[in-house]
Amino acid sequence: MPMIRLSAPAAALTAQGRQSIQRDLAAVLLRWEGAPDTAFFRAQAWSYFTELQEGAQTTAEDDAPRFLVEVTVPQGALSERRKAGLVEEATKTVLAAVGLGRDDAPRVWVLVHEQPDGTWGAGGSVIRYADLVALAKGQRTDA
Repeated sequence: MPMIRLSAPAAALTAQGRQSIQRDLAAVLLRWEGAPDTAFFRAQAWSYFTELQEGAQTTAEDDAPRFLVEVTVPQGALSERRKAGLVEEATKTVLAAVGLGRDDAPRVWVLVHEQPDGTWGAGGSVIRYADLVALAKGQRTDA
């Protein structure tokens, strides 16, 4: 199942962005993963927001805010095309949430972590990618 985490400096998001960023990023991830838009899959798309304390993030050059989006998906869930789309849309989503423009895109990093099959568990059991694919086929609303 997908998980997405945004780390951002304190108070960097707009009020509207802070209110919606977690669900917005989770929806972006589900869309690019190709999961069905069902209550079950939306409930499994975990989204975290880590607000960094003042001074916790900097570069060797300046103190302008930077944003880190970390995505964890089962290995094989994203093709290269889907990864590229996910990175692009997640970047745009973060930029909108902080009120920055496209020129600031280099300040957003998106790291995609692929969890090897058999190394993720939920509900006390190991969940394999094939199990998720079968479950998604049974829950598709667009098939």
